[in-house]
Amino acid sequence: MNRINRNLALLFVMTAAISLFSCSEPTPSRTTGWPYNTPEAGGFEVSETREQFAGPGLIFIEGGTFVMGSTQEDLMFDWDNFPRRVTIPSFYIDETEVSNLAYLEYLYWLNRVFGEDYPEVYREALPDTLVWRDRLAYNEPLVEMYLRHPAYHDYPVVGVTWVQANNYCSWRSDRVNEMLLVEEGILEWDPDQKNENNFNTEAYLAGQYEGLVKEGKENLDPTGSDIRQVRIEDGILLPRYRLPTEAEWEYAALGLIGNTLYERVVERRVYPWNGQQVRTDDRKYYGSFVSNFKRGRGDYMGVAGNLNDGADIPAPVGSYWPNDYGLYNMAGNVSEWTLDVYRPLSYLDFSDYSPYRGNVFKKKEVDFEGFLVEKDSLGRIQYEEVTTEESLTRRNYRKADNINYKDGDHQSQITTDWLSEPDQSNTSEEMYEYGVTSLISDEARVYKGGSWKDRAYYLSPGARRFLDQNEASSTIGFRCAMTRVGSPEPPQGR
Repeated sequence: MNRINRNLALLFVMTAAISLFSCSEPTPSRTTGWPYNTPEAGGFEVSETREQFAGPGLIFIEGGTFVMGSTQEDLMFDWDNFPRRVTIPSFYIDETEVSNLAYLEYLYWLNRVFGEDYPEVYREALPDTLVWRDRLAYNEPLVEMYLRHPAYHDYPVVGVTWVQANNYCSWRSDRVNEMLLVEEGILEWDPDQKNENNFNTEAYLAGQYEGLVKEGKENLDPTGSDIRQVRIEDGILLPRYRLPTEAEWEYAALGLIGNTLYERVVERRVYPWNGQQVRTDDRKYYGSFVSNFKRGRGDYMGVAGNLNDGADIPAPVGSYWPNDYGLYNMAGNVSEWTLDVYRPLSYLDFSDYSPYRGNVFKKKEVDFEGFLVEKDSLGRIQYEEVTTEESLTRRNYRKADNINYKDGDHQSQITTDWLSEPDQSNTSEEMYEYGVTSLISDEARVYKGGSWKDRAYYLSPGARRFLDQNEASSTIGFRCAMTRVGSPEPPQGR
């Protein structure tokens, strides 16, 4: 046995030595035999990076199949979340809701970069603090203090519209990638960025960033300059932060990874924890609520001296027990925006892989000569919708805007006027009689999870509601997500 161990150890040492030696030699292509990463052979570069690493604040969510939809009686009789088995690719999502402090950092950056020449950018990003007002309650202290006072720094930001939440995600993407390039020695610290000269990931990749580039990356192409900018192929930059899709949010909230044995779900959960109760069985905290919600009429936090959930309004973002993915407040505290456009029958129409409704396919805008249009006054690359002519030969889509596909487009209309041609404009508003019998439109966005102001019914991840993307509430916040590229298995570290 000892001899076998010695032989294995010797084999390990020899393998490590061979690997170390081979690292110093250019790796040959398995298809052509030409070596990579050497100017003598043309300079084709292959990055040593093989794994995506998690961005700041993110938790890895290993994907899989699950039954999306209602897990309890439909008390509201909405019939909008019929159970459907789908598969979710692995992704990342914030450990907690975005806090006031995180959003204040965003506001400060906007004011510093755009405040002098484009003050409207800062103003448009401000949360609506008036959402705290109530005609028959005294909430003015929350109007004045909740967003900015240090006592509320760790509380979830509210009063943010879906549009504002998306803009925050885009800003966060750029700040994280800028920091990665600074750490790699590609960029210099640049606290004096102004207007269109701020770092934007897409503008940088398109060669339209004019900030403080320190050295760049060594260029192995013998026909080019000695230095080049970073490319996607280098594996340094992360995918963009974004809002999670409705399916991703629901999957992450359920946390079935802790309730699965040999590919079998032991118990289909009603909430992000096992059982049908909303109290913990932890001996130390026995009987305490496991999330922040409204227990009954007029009862937001319990009785003085024995406060149960201990929060009359939202609680700090890291409060209560995390679910089996390590995510906090996926039930209660604040409801959260998702990426999807709302339709009552989305669960029946969804693709069963990575389901999502809301696609509007776009492309980078080019001029009449085919060159990329210059970035706009805020430093962003400009996009335009894919035209119908460009989609004529495609089999997977035929137009840019697919929000109403199978639910709101002219083919899904029910009409009694058989002699008239179907109207192909604003069909969703006609189908759902927007402003007359419903508030469903192309700007109705899904939000998930219960809030501090909701009863336990809405703590179920399958419950779904909607609000116009330009409206805000004191009960709705958000968290960011990021696509996992490459292997769906857990990452091995940066």
